[in-house]
Amino acid sequence: MGGWRDMSAEALEDHYSPSRWSPRLDRDTIIDAHLAVTAAGTERARASVQTLLHVPYGNGDREKLDIYFPTDLSETFPVLVYIHGGYWQCLSKDDSGFAAPPLVSQGVAVVAVGYDIAPEGHMDAMVLQVRRSLVFLVQQYPRIRGIYLCGHSAGAHLAAMVLSTDWTEFQVVPDIKGAVLVSGVYDLEPILHTYVNDALNMSREVAQRNSPMRHVPTAVPAACEVLVAVAQHDSPEFRRQSQEYSQALRAAGWSVSLLDLAGVDHFDVIEKLSEDSYILTQVILNMISRA
Repeated sequence: MGGWRDMSAEALEDHYSPSRWSPRLDRDTIIDAHLAVTAAGTERARASVQTLLHVPYGNGDREKLDIYFPTDLSETFPVLVYIHGGYWQCLSKDDSGFAAPPLVSQGVAVVAVGYDIAPEGHMDAMVLQVRRSLVFLVQQYPRIRGIYLCGHSAGAHLAAMVLSTDWTEFQVVPDIKGAVLVSGVYDLEPILHTYVNDALNMSREVAQRNSPMRHVPTAVPAACEVLVAVAQHDSPEFRRQSQEYSQALRAAGWSVSLLDLAGVDHFDVIEKLSEDSYILTQVILNMISRA
């Protein structure tokens, strides 16, 4: 699949440790800084935007949504569903509203999805929870005019797994018009051999079953547009995974583009979605306006 099999254990750990690749901050402070930035951005969003917080889509403690409504709530409205990162074992929806202000001001609702993280949460369950959250949204809000997925890091993986969903068992087909996958992991097998799997405790079978790279469906005529975004200062392995997944989607007939974002790392590539002028904010708004 790739050169990762030839890496030493230490090199593989490095390649799957995003905090080691940023030129901005050292690896001990960048994660704390990321937590502070996303928490402060979410606090600002909640203070300035009409919200409905902790909406349960299931019975689990973390099976809840935070909804940020557009300033001008028209008859129907598009929704950006944000799936947080944190290597499937940290962060939460409670720090995931920072991207809302530039979008709600343009008539787009933003929904931050909560899901069970490891060690309590298991990979199969997380994927199912995200799928179920979309079913809930569709059933609860008939005025939604198109769903746009946006996931960062582990959240990009979960969003990509949504694209491979067979919706027949859910008896609802969400109208997913676009997906923005930011600095994601699409083949979980390398993760098995790193510290990341200590909490996840995935077997090879679980990793393969939940690797979007291995489950790329053939695009149907109504297939959504996919944007795979990666940061200049993501690790070479993260960059490889984004390139290979976008190529796999294209080969299966999907409308996909790869956006290589200059001057950002694994963390500020998503933090900057709080800014109206940020290129990725603009690309998302353009994707929504084209639909």
